Amino acid sequence: MNAQTPATALVIEHEPSREVTPLTLLSQALSSGADPATLREFMQLQREYKRDQAKAAFDNAIAAAKAEIPVIIKNRVVDFTSTKGRTHYAHEDLAGIARTVDPILSRHGLSYRFRTSAEINQPVTVTCILSHRDGHSEENTLPGARDDSGNKNSLQQIGSTLTYLQRYTLKAALGLAASSDDDGRAGGDDMGAINAEQVAELRSLIVRAAPDLPKFLDNFGVDDLADLPVLRLSEAKMILNMKIKADEKKARAKEETA
Repeated sequence: MNAQTPATALVIEHEPSREVTPLTLLSQALSSGADPATLREFMQLQREYKRDQAKAAFDNAIAAAKAEIPVIIKNRVVDFTSTKGRTHYAHEDLAGIARTVDPILSRHGLSYRFRTSAEINQPVTVTCILSHRDGHSEENTLPGARDDSGNKNSLQQIGSTLTYLQRYTLKAALGLAASSDDDGRAGGDDMGAINAEQVAELRSLIVRAAPDLPKFLDNFGVDDLADLPVLRLSEAKMILNMKIKADEKKARAKEETA
């Protein structure tokens, strides 16, 4: 074979029982004195092959792990009374989730970590990164407002929200069912749905922003504004304010060109 033979035309001699992969083709190309362009093509094929194999291994590991993960037991109860009324609900804490899922994930070569952001005047954001030992990883991100319930100082507000978001991003990353979760839903809890005053504030912004309301609600997975989680209130307000500013900018530009 001459040095100018393209990668697609290489003829590989191999044992019938041996799997032909881009790596075996690359080895054959090297021994056959292939040109640099052909080698680069095989190297790219090998990288894509490894990514596909790693993704398949990740998917198989997730499926096997989920088959073993039991129902997470709610091991914490929140019960207090504030000016908004009584708050009472049960939930599973992050440590409880970890005790249940960590040994199972480890057996299947899976692990997770969190990336966080808490910039001034911005929602707290947590990203759960779920990885497999073969190299593939996937991310799940959730923003939320600082938890200003009770008498928390600014750092405690951030810490409370981080813990809350870590639990939910991990559960989402693993695909754990949350349909029966009453975490933060009862008694007007500040970590549940928004209150009537916050609903009114959003409705005022919606009147000004005039978004596609069904699409806007669908983005947050709710059918009504009253069901919006308080941890996503800042995100909703930010989206509406951005649309208002964009519309105002367009209006000014139109006036200037008129």
